[in-house]
Amino acid sequence: MSGAEEPGPVPVGRLRFAMPPAHASAADERAYRKRRLAGALRLFARFGYEEGVSGHITARDPEFPDCFWVNPFGAPLDGLTAGDLILVNGDGQVVQGTEHVNQAAFTVHAEVHRARPGVVAVAHAHSPYGRALAALGELLEPITQEACAFYEDHCLYDAYTGVAVDPAEGRRVAAALGDRKAVVLRNHGLLTVGDSVDAAAWWFISMERCAGVQLTARAAGKPVLIAHRDAVATRERLGGDLVAWINYQPLWRGISRSDPELLS
Repeated sequence: MSGAEEPGPVPVGRLRFAMPPAHASAADERAYRKRRLAGALRLFARFGYEEGVSGHITARDPEFPDCFWVNPFGAPLDGLTAGDLILVNGDGQVVQGTEHVNQAAFTVHAEVHRARPGVVAVAHAHSPYGRALAALGELLEPITQEACAFYEDHCLYDAYTGVAVDPAEGRRVAAALGDRKAVVLRNHGLLTVGDSVDAAAWWFISMERCAGVQLTARAAGKPVLIAHRDAVATRERLGGDLVAWINYQPLWRGISRSDPELLS
């Protein structure tokens, strides 16, 4: 370079890198979770996961851990705001808000939350590729880097008994899920969990995309599997909820900027 100095490295103290925030009070944490929940639901609508009145994400209340924020029954996901969300207890009773809850969907969510106290959010929707994978009764194969995040960390619930309105069915789903991040509900769709709304939403979005890639690759030929050892190593690097939270941030920034009213 002629006379000009090349830029040096940016001092570490000046680098900006988003991390999950800490909140001083349960009220602040509640407001944060509700805003993220409204944003995730709008993204689900934008990505085409909404199917009639199906599609729910629940977020545990930080003060009352046996109560959960969720989208109201029949409300379009693309117009939801944080203030539209309802609070439902573990028995499916609305304790804050005036709208109804989808009892069939909430039955499964409540049992998963009950079985996994560390889970903050549960996501389920009738997405196209997820339903196609579920119709085959198959798991994701380790054929891409993204799919490896789910390697040996998701399972198949190999049963279909109709619309789930029985808590016993929800308990069976929760038992099948165990300590994993996701489950393929045969002939039904996908369900994911996370220690934040962002993580649960990201796992669902990523799992849906991985299902689409797998179905497309199989239609074109015979996918090449990533070796077990490499798949495990990749999962250990990319399969944690913090990584999911980080991956989700561009989506959150986009939806919160394009739809700022969701925060109200």
